[in-house]
Amino acid sequence: MFKISEFSRLSRVSLKTLRFYDQIGILKPADIDKETGYRFYAAEQLVTLNRILMYKDLGFTLQQIQELLHEEMSLEQLQGIFRQKEREMKQLLEEEQARLNRIKERLLSIEQKGYGEQEVVFKRVEAQKVVSFRAEGNVEEIPMLFDRLAHYAGKQQRGMLSPIVLWKESERDETAFELEIGYVLKQDISLPSDRLEIRMLPEEPMMATLVQRVEPFVPSTACIDLAKWIERNQYRIKKDQPGRENYLQSPDGGDTYVEVQIPIESP
Repeated sequence: MFKISEFSRLSRVSLKTLRFYDQIGILKPADIDKETGYRFYAAEQLVTLNRILMYKDLGFTLQQIQELLHEEMSLEQLQGIFRQKEREMKQLLEEEQARLNRIKERLLSIEQKGYGEQEVVFKRVEAQKVVSFRAEGNVEEIPMLFDRLAHYAGKQQRGMLSPIVLWKESERDETAFELEIGYVLKQDISLPSDRLEIRMLPEEPMMATLVQRVEPFVPSTACIDLAKWIERNQYRIKKDQPGRENYLQSPDGGDTYVEVQIPIESP
């Protein structure tokens, strides 16, 4: 049996950590002197401590480690836990790599153009024929609404071009938007579902637009840059006209870009 100070020296784990592990029940002393309160540890507990440190190094939480230590697990269950952790770590690496790539791109942009807003383009947008359906919701629901659109459209998707979203504030629900989810049509089609409608979006002579790459897990700054541009150039957002988002695929079929369009008018 070893005193806690000796066990700390042998294991190279601090006294504070050993006391914490005792407190949460992940590694209790083998014995405690009733008179002095001194903690004593057995040599075989070094094996348990090494397992704790190994699991911690692999990214498991202390709660997960406690379950791993105290539950009788089959080989298959243990393998399943490690495979799940492997998947989590791969996803984390992918997200961090994507974040690193964005940092590199931003650094390059700063070096080339200086820190600031992205370029806003002022243009006329021609009338467009779209097939769409209407819903109330928030931005996070748009991917799910596009899945619904694909279900409604079925095989008729061959006659459709880029996805489009129209949005404006809801008059009934302050937490939601009135959304229109659709596709720009490249040819006339018969309606595949009574949930859809075909209509012509009107021409907009004055539209402030900005193109931005769609990045998972990263909120878009397009509307912020558009708002600054509109304010600085003393325009007004056109009343009762929805904003638009046109989704564009890069020519090589890789990245997806969104062109955010805000209808404006002179003051």
